[in-house]
Amino acid sequence: MRVARLKEAYPTAKVELWCEDEHRLGLKPIICKVWSPIGERPQVLVHQRYEWTYLYAFVRPKTGEVHWLILPTVNSEVFSIALEHFAKQVGVGTRRRRILLVLDQAGWHTSKEVEVPEGIELEFLPSASPELQPSERVWPLSNEGVANRFFEEIEELEEALIERCVALCDQPELIRSHTRYHWWPEVA
Repeated sequence: MRVARLKEAYPTAKVELWCEDEHRLGLKPIICKVWSPIGERPQVLVHQRYEWTYLYAFVRPKTGEVHWLILPTVNSEVFSIALEHFAKQVGVGTRRRRILLVLDQAGWHTSKEVEVPEGIELEFLPSASPELQPSERVWPLSNEGVANRFFEEIEELEEALIERCVALCDQPELIRSHTRYHWWPEVA
């Protein structure tokens, strides 16, 4: 309904439906199952430390287009910066392109301090409903680049994330297959 209302309010604009989420990654490793020869136990080097970085994903499920940002934290100020960067990347701000951005109700999303760029409208999902958020489903894909790996410094982890995210940008069908729910509207 929000998409239809936006199309009605801006009849000459292209209205798109996107979703956004953040994912915390750090020097505490992501361990996942691997194949190994029978009788051999795979080994993963681990040195648990609690230093974090955050991967922001703006995803358009209809096309599989994705925009990534790696930022040091999550709060309303940093989220405002992420929104501004996203708006510039996709060319929002004119009356010719409008985006309805689907988000969860994290405190930094709903804060009155969030500065939403012209051309972006926020739509919040019900509380505690990550299963409704399509962008939640890109995290296993992004984790593949860092799983079962040891990183001495957070910058090494960020470099591996950059490599993985660049590779995923070239695979819109993979992103689309993970984020396109059967109930996701065709209109945007």
